[in-house]
Amino acid sequence: MIRKATPEDADAVAPLLVQALGHIAGIFAGSENYEAATPLVKTFFERDDNQYSYINTLVFEDETGVIGSVTGYDGARLHELRQPVIDRLREFQPDFTPGDETEAGEYYIDCASVDPAHQGKGIGKKLITAFCELAASSGFEKVGLIVDKVNPAAKRLYEDLGFDVAGEKDFLGHRYFHMVRKVL
Repeated sequence: MIRKATPEDADAVAPLLVQALGHIAGIFAGSENYEAATPLVKTFFERDDNQYSYINTLVFEDETGVIGSVTGYDGARLHELRQPVIDRLREFQPDFTPGDETEAGEYYIDCASVDPAHQGKGIGKKLITAFCELAASSGFEKVGLIVDKVNPAAKRLYEDLGFDVAGEKDFLGHRYFHMVRKVL
């Protein structure tokens, strides 16, 4: 079942967010051990004022618990939603200044992730589809995301779901495809 996340989902969703963030979680942690970012990401998830908040997240839950999530928001709100994250990271990385991964006019998928033990079962596709339906019902014409160029499997997944490459972006040391799907 897919539902809106709650703060009580933090223990299950934080590792999923870290998995989706990949090398970005390493930047957050200041470590090559991405999982070291989990406590920080969990704190952001539990709050209601930032891009990684439960407010911006849908979860997939089965009889075992939460096994997948998708987090996203109105791209026009990027700077507002990202500011609490930047403020925290600048406490130990004063020069942290990420570029913009999204823009006004798109409902942006920031993180989508499925527990490794449950991958390959269509859960990710269901979450992305639900997110696109949420975007359409909220009046957005398109959903956008970025996918690391070194992850062709993810790119194929998004193409299978109707996303097209709209360009490329440099973000936090990696090159990404910017992909867009029209939903209205």
